[in-house]
Amino acid sequence: MQALLARHPDVYTLPETAFFERLYADLEWRWGDHRAKPRRRRWRQRLGWMRKEARPSIAPLLHSLDGERAQIRRVPFSSNACAAKFIGLLDALALQADCSLWVEKTPNHLLYMPEIEACAPDARFIHVIRPGAHVLASLADAYLRFENDDAFGGGSVHWARRWNRAMQIHQACLGRANHSFVFLEDLIRQPDVEWARLCQFLNLRPDTRLADACSQTIADLEHEPWKRAAVSGLPQPMENKADDLFTAKFKLWLDDHLESYDNLRAKCLLSRDREARITSRRDSGKHTGSISCTV
Repeated sequence: MQALLARHPDVYTLPETAFFERLYADLEWRWGDHRAKPRRRRWRQRLGWMRKEARPSIAPLLHSLDGERAQIRRVPFSSNACAAKFIGLLDALALQADCSLWVEKTPNHLLYMPEIEACAPDARFIHVIRPGAHVLASLADAYLRFENDDAFGGGSVHWARRWNRAMQIHQACLGRANHSFVFLEDLIRQPDVEWARLCQFLNLRPDTRLADACSQTIADLEHEPWKRAAVSGLPQPMENKADDLFTAKFKLWLDDHLESYDNLRAKCLLSRDREARITSRRDSGKHTGSISCTV
């Protein structure tokens, strides 16, 4: 999805920054991981100061985004000011690239949306969703191929719990004007319809010619080789790796333990239909009024 959007000439993007994850931490606690405890907030954090442990990774990131503009001589000590600097740098990079918006895609930022909305009130969020069994199968497949414990370790129960936590967050965002949902099966089945809907949500011109493939750097493929198939921005049919990797007994376990993807999709489609009917009634009212005035 990130690479698809980046094919539009008005969109600037960059590799995952994990900025808010670095700034506010508590990742395992926010996911609800087993036995995870929230980081103890010292009086400095209660006053809004950045965590001391965050500074060594935040400062180089901001300076790397700043580049030769040298707008940041000193990294702020306040978390809010630091977040504002981050947003400002991405705004500047988008303007420099002659783009009207930028896309930052860090999966764990799902857990930091309140903090993001606080420093970027006009932010818009795209939730990209596919069935939970497919997600767990992709994680298992990637772990077998790349043996990366940091990215894919933890086991199926761990990832099933995280999937359920993500689904709770998604459901809480249904119907909010600054949130849009993309279900990959819909994007693949009706790409033109889904693309037009996304462009409307992001105020992009849907008829603008897209680049043949994404030319922007969205991943460090040397350290993230599992992303090689996704960086072109050309939607591909979903692979059902669950059928290849999981036994029938384990798939029954997934059915019992994963929040329902189908229910979320149904609720989302119902919400869209309801909004479309409301919009249609509004438009009808405006049209009738126009005719009355003309008459």
